[in-house]
Amino acid sequence: MRTAAAVGGDPRQILGRMGEDLACRELRRRGYAIVARRYRTRHGEIDVVAREGETIVFVEVKARRGDAFGGGSAAVTAWKQQRIARMAADYLARRGLVDAPCRFDVVAVEFGAGRPRIEVYTHAFSA
Repeated sequence: MRTAAAVGGDPRQILGRMGEDLACRELRRRGYAIVARRYRTRHGEIDVVAREGETIVFVEVKARRGDAFGGGSAAVTAWKQQRIARMAADYLARRGLVDAPCRFDVVAVEFGAGRPRIEVYTHAFSA
């Protein structure tokens, strides 16, 4: 039997990738265009950058097994929001999009018994 490490990462990384895949599928279903995944800056990483119409959407994906810690959306603390806002500013500046409308969404993916539950929180926070 192959372990998670042998397959290509620790279980949390695998869970995170699965969550991002499901989040992108759900966002596409809702009409978003996925522009980038795992956009890296010196401040960290934005899980998904998407467009909904003319709006650039910065998406934080939180994948969890169960909701023992308050579910995925509860994990986006004020500190994390500030980091995401700095990364978004970096993204916009590097692409000359500083005047483009943008917002911050959170997608919570909860893995449990049965199908994963996916919730999209639009306008989850502001910068």
